[in-house]
Amino acid sequence: MPQSLAKILVHIVFSTKLRAPVLNADVAQELYAYLAGILKQCNSPAIRIGGTADHVHILCNLSRTLAIANVVEEIKTGSSKWLKTKGPEFRTFHWQNGYGAFSVSQSAVDAVAGYIDNQNEHHRRQSFQDEYRALLERYQMGYDERYVWD
Repeated sequence: MPQSLAKILVHIVFSTKLRAPVLNADVAQELYAYLAGILKQCNSPAIRIGGTADHVHILCNLSRTLAIANVVEEIKTGSSKWLKTKGPEFRTFHWQNGYGAFSVSQSAVDAVAGYIDNQNEHHRRQSFQDEYRALLERYQMGYDERYVWD
């Protein structure tokens, strides 16, 4: 086969360091657009980006030539540097060290996109920590609670 093709849909989740609620509505929309730009440069176009004051959800089509770890590193490094230019309240901004990445089937794209769109409503009932634990359990990912949070 002369052409290499891949469609790998991924739901990426990560929080601010110590889940600090610093991503206010004013900066969030700019941040999501900035993240989309980074993803585009990584040949991993965003399908949906959203979140709340303390975390981000990204649904994207992962590049067939980059590892998920490399894409997340680009996203977090680039956006952290950018956020630090957005005002004194962001000078010490950091993302958490880790992240979650979950495979998404084509048939579930609309549901995951809707889930990302409704983050503010969703988090009126559930904390980020409980949401993240539920994702880990749903995807049957073993984890050690001592190392999930920073």
